[in-house]
Formats: sequence, C-alpha cells, structure tokens
Amino acid sequence: MKIIGLAFLTILSLYQTAAADDRLPIGEFSRNSLDGWEHKSFKGETLYRLQTIDGVTVLTADSHAAGSGLFREQRIDLAQTPFLNWSWRVGKRLPGLNEQSKAGDDYAARVYVVVKGGLAFWQTKAINYVWASNSQKDAVWPNAFAGEHAMMLALRGPEASLNVWQTEKRNVRDDFKRLFAEDIHNIDAVAIMTDTDNAGGDVSAIYGDIWFSKE
Repeated sequence: MKIIGLAFLTILSLYQTAAADDRLPIGEFSRNSLDGWEHKSFKGETLYRLQTIDGVTVLTADSHAAGSGLFREQRIDLAQTPFLNWSWRVGKRLPGLNEQSKAGDDYAARVYVVVKGGLAFWQTKAINYVWASNSQKDAVWPNAFAGEHAMMLALRGPEASLNVWQTEKRNVRDDFKRLFAEDIHNIDAVAIMTDTDNAGGDVSAIYGDIWFSKE
C-alpha cells in the first residue's frame, strides 16, 4: 500500500475514534453509502462514484465540460456543531481561468453550505469552500452568477500539491459572521460539486467523509 494511502487510513481511524455525540455524519462515503444525497444537474453530468482507493471507500468525481453536483438537505444547528470537517484531493488544475468571472466559474472541487431563504429566495445564502486553480489560498469573492448571495472562499489554491489528501476543518458559524456579517444559527443543506461546464475543461477529484462536530 502506498505511503499516502497508509497516511489517509491513519487519519480516518483517528477521526472514527471521536465520540459519536460529538460528530454529526453528513457524507459517510467510507461506509459505502450515499444515503440522503441527491443529484442536481446544471449542465451535463459530472460522474460521481463510490470507489475503494488504498483500502478506503471514497467519492470520486470526474467532470468533462459538465456541471452537476450532489446535495444533502439536513438542518444543522451551528450552536451545537459549528465545525464542518472533510478531506479531499484533486488530480489536476484548470489553468487559465478567471474564477471570478462567469466564463471561469469552474472548480476541481468544492464543498458548500446553504441557508435557504424559503419563499424569500433572495435571502438564500451560501458559502462555497473551493479548491481553486488560480485564485490564491484564503481569497474571498462573490460568486459570478449568484453575487453576494454565495461567497467563494479558496481553501486551496495553485500552491496546493496535486494527488495529495488535504484535510479541512471550518467553523461555519464564524465564516458566516465574517463573510455575511450575520450570526447564522442553522444551515439547511450541504453540497459537493466538481464542475467544468463554463470553460469546458476536464478535471477529477476525490472526497472523503464529511461531518459536523462540536469542536
């Protein structure tokens, strides 16, 4: 088994020792499960599959000039479990994109959280945590299509190594305070998307388990 695979197995085993009441599962891909996840297509179909890599079941995504995602509707109390946790890796970048433009609004990987506005759809808000190809790490900008209703936050940028697992932990409540100047108590959905529909590229990504935690 490759060293990278051993490292990921070790990280996974450490995460699984956390107390059950401190962890709220959202994506249990390592259990070979997509329970609760639904598909949404914007243009074409990104291929999402559960596959075993280095002894661990993960979610793979392959996009060829397509933009579709997976989402899970679940109300999350950010007062109880404000931290969103996941791991991911990408195999290539999407060069030459202006990710702040509509023509370049493509990402090798993104995980986002959504607060629904109900009938007042204009009050819907989202944070997109993205693996950017050209924007620098920690850069923030409004989505080219949704404007300030959806803020983009580059957790990884062009400096990030390819084909290497990266683990993320975000305090979603704090991020909403910083990006929207609002204290959001609950979110309504979590989504994943690997998309290349605007510029017509090709990219692949892998997602590990996703969960919320108290700390």
